[in-house]
Amino acid sequence: MTRAVLSIGSNLGDRLGHLRGAVAALGDRVLLVSGVYETPPWGDADQPAYLNAVVMVADPAATPEDWLARARAAEAAAGRARDPERRYGPRTLDVDVIAVWDDAGQPVLRDDPELTVPHPRAHLRAFVLRPWIDVEPHGRLPGHGWLTDLLNAEPLAGDALELSPRPDLTLESDT
Repeated sequence: MTRAVLSIGSNLGDRLGHLRGAVAALGDRVLLVSGVYETPPWGDADQPAYLNAVVMVADPAATPEDWLARARAAEAAAGRARDPERRYGPRTLDVDVIAVWDDAGQPVLRDDPELTVPHPRAHLRAFVLRPWIDVEPHGRLPGHGWLTDLLNAEPLAGDALELSPRPDLTLESDT
């Protein structure tokens, strides 16, 4: 598997530092990094606002499980603690594998208890789609369609209005 889209978000502690740490941990696999967006919490309103971004990564030898392992390692490095009582609760760092494409550029489709790609709720999350458009303006979410169409249709059109671009915050990579 060669290419993946990862969504990164943080709403606890040094939010920007956690996002930068995730990008740094991906190292030379990083192709593109979106702008940073401040977003209201999703799924559990009783928590601070998030900083969210998307990272396009590539590695000729990586499998979807490799991307998941890297995501979990970045979360662990940021001190992420999962609270089973609050699935969408606050977190130092959340890294989700949104979509993966194989060597031929075909989307990988997987429905597994540990990893489902494309991410089963990505089409419902403006905080994923809007940053993704930064790195792939003509992108498509496999199985759901064009990113811009998804973002401009309800229910996401209203959610998209609540995202605040943060051009004062950047995520640097070495690539």
